[in-house]
Amino acid sequence: MPSSRTASPPPAEERIEDVDVATEMQGSFLEYAYSVIYSRALPDARDGLKPVQRRILFQMADMGLRPDRGHVKSSRVVGEVMGKLHPHGDAAIYDALVRLAQPFSLRVPLVDGHGNFGSLDDGPAAPRYTEARLAAPALALTENLDEDVVDFIPNYDGQFQQPDVLPAAFPNLLVNGASGIAVGMATNMAPHNLVEVVAAAIHLLENPGASLEELMEFVPGPDFPSGGTIVGLDGVRDAYANGRGSVRTRAKVSVESLGPRRTGLVVTELPYLVGPERIIEKIKDAVTAKKLQGIADVTDLTDRHRGLHLVIAIKTGFDPQAVLEQLYRLTPLEDSFGINNVALVGGQPHTLGLKRMLEVYLEHRIEVVTRRSRYRLQKRRDRLHLVEGLLIAILDIDEVIQVIRTSDDAETARSRLMDVFDLSQAQADYILELRLRRLTKFSRIDLETERDELKAEIAQLEELLGSDRLLRAQVARELEAASEAFGTPRRTLLLNGGAVTARSAKKKDVDLQIADAPCRVYLSATGRMVRADIDPEAPQGGVVAPTRRAKHDAVRASVDTTARSSIGAITTRGRLVRFSPVDLPSVPANAVQLAAGTRADQYLGLPAQEHVIGLVSLDDPTPLALGTAAGVVKRTTVTDIGAREEVELITLKAGDHLIGASPAPDGAELVFVADDAQLLRFSADAVRPQGRAAGGMAGIRLADGARAICFCVVSEEDARAGQTMVITAAGADGVITGTDAGSGKVSAYEEFPAKGRATGGVRAQRFLKGEDRLILAWVGTAPRALAHDGTVRTLPAPGAKRDASGTPLEATIAAVGSAIR
Repeated sequence: MPSSRTASPPPAEERIEDVDVATEMQGSFLEYAYSVIYSRALPDARDGLKPVQRRILFQMADMGLRPDRGHVKSSRVVGEVMGKLHPHGDAAIYDALVRLAQPFSLRVPLVDGHGNFGSLDDGPAAPRYTEARLAAPALALTENLDEDVVDFIPNYDGQFQQPDVLPAAFPNLLVNGASGIAVGMATNMAPHNLVEVVAAAIHLLENPGASLEELMEFVPGPDFPSGGTIVGLDGVRDAYANGRGSVRTRAKVSVESLGPRRTGLVVTELPYLVGPERIIEKIKDAVTAKKLQGIADVTDLTDRHRGLHLVIAIKTGFDPQAVLEQLYRLTPLEDSFGINNVALVGGQPHTLGLKRMLEVYLEHRIEVVTRRSRYRLQKRRDRLHLVEGLLIAILDIDEVIQVIRTSDDAETARSRLMDVFDLSQAQADYILELRLRRLTKFSRIDLETERDELKAEIAQLEELLGSDRLLRAQVARELEAASEAFGTPRRTLLLNGGAVTARSAKKKDVDLQIADAPCRVYLSATGRMVRADIDPEAPQGGVVAPTRRAKHDAVRASVDTTARSSIGAITTRGRLVRFSPVDLPSVPANAVQLAAGTRADQYLGLPAQEHVIGLVSLDDPTPLALGTAAGVVKRTTVTDIGAREEVELITLKAGDHLIGASPAPDGAELVFVADDAQLLRFSADAVRPQGRAAGGMAGIRLADGARAICFCVVSEEDARAGQTMVITAAGADGVITGTDAGSGKVSAYEEFPAKGRATGGVRAQRFLKGEDRLILAWVGTAPRALAHDGTVRTLPAPGAKRDASGTPLEATIAAVGSAIR
């Protein structure tokens, strides 16, 4: 009996290919590695952004989320970016968005976040709870995208276009840094100060052959969003030269009184990406393990008003400085930051030094300005073509109307207009679309005005595109505009040559304090301070002057002291600020160079417009002479200020400020120089010492509108030796600084007769044509002149008569001081 089952169809033919596993793994790995390196982990050296960051900023700009408009939900931004441009998860996009908004992560935040965007110790809220919009600096990165300044590429599915790179009006890679881990490589780039980076970029733009040392005059080191202090700059120079280096960063800590007989350490700035909770945890662990002694309590008083404020109470009987050294060794109050400047250049990863990073950015920016100028030129040429055609039509409008009325259709009218009036097709189409209200007399005037303006703009653009010098100048102007708009003062203090804590030390009682050895503190004429350890066996009092003329090497004041003693800094507001030179950059005694110093105003934390003009020993009973811009003079003593951190040395009238302060024993001479070229020298004996509350007495009688610009003290020995010089430089009021060097002269001090106090003095320089004031004056021995950046300037030959006119200067002189001795 036959079976009722139907026969099953034959199985489909199987397709099996033999693949070499090693080859397949190699190919797949290379594809994955390339994707991670190029599309995810490494920033582009031109705009300093990773693809996800670039897509976020571009999409937010496309959504119109400008700083002058309201915030929108972060979820909406994430959804738009994920749906149109970034084929990855929403978590990765939101993490990138959050970092762009965190002021402690980026030196110049690019997203303005509203809500909880996290802290160094806590993560952000979910995207449905936060809102975002572009920050003003982000507009500078995305501006002019509609003017063909960069190439656009398809998105992941070809439906939308996205920029291959952003125009980037400032060097974002250096300003905000970057971090990322790719396959076989990683990047960790430090943030920098926008003003300093732009200054370096402009210098390189104007001087393509500039050396690394020249660029580091503008960018001396990283500038972290959290502030802090960088101790030692050797690692910074390695990173700038080779793209790799390591720097040690310290918290900003001050010793303050917390109550009667109780002292504490107050932390107001931490190393980059170190949070206060991590510090507290490490301190507790060290105290529990009995590795750290002297800590009574740790309190975090941080809030949105005062910022970071971590208070570490010290037990009675413990030296706060010694405890601080232990904290540096055992906690992240001192941390390291490894710099690894890896970025994409031409689609390939490269390790970049400072100069190469600036070169890549400037090449990109020059290309952006060139493409934008070409686009604008073509747009203006097209518009001029239409305007000229419309003017032809308006001049003979009756015939134009007749041609149109007698034409059967638009195509015929277009052809006849082109033939009769010799117009192009674009011009004819534009005339056919002309509205009757444009036929008024005023419309013709407006069109002629527009034509003339277009021709002028076209000429300017053609000139710009035809000159590499003008192109570079335009890039420099736009960089300066970005610097003025978004630049902020430096936050991170740089200390070159400071002591670095030895973390490998195992003894709990290791004394890491700097020895309280004799030293000399110098204040340069450009405002830098440095500490030179005195070698008792060396000549010249233990300090050997450098044999070459180096930058900033002109001394305004110096004090002999010890490393852990307190000395006083005199400021332009008439204050004495007590400080210890222990943390000042130290230099070898046999090669003192003031360029290694730190800025005195920054080191002391002075407010804006207040500067250090002198140094004084708090143990020296010699009266201190003070001179003000209003011609007031005063002598007072500083040995009785006790333990106060700051005191007022003189009561200044409104609008007045100190211009000089130096010890002035009896027998010395005091010298005022006014900007109307009057010089007065008189004996210090004529000024009786006064209490600190006094306002001083008349020093020089000033003419109406005149102000004193120099106050110096000449010792009895220097006056008798006949080596004291008077340096003056004249210029014109209202001239932009640096555009005219002016004239100057060097005269012997003996040329100027002594007069009585409160008199007008004698003329110190005769003005040339176009000059109406002195811009600089100085009196002292071994003069050395400097530019604003500390470069040594050449002074005129000495020997000029007292009231002679000056000789033209080769370059602008910003400050004069004495040579190191």
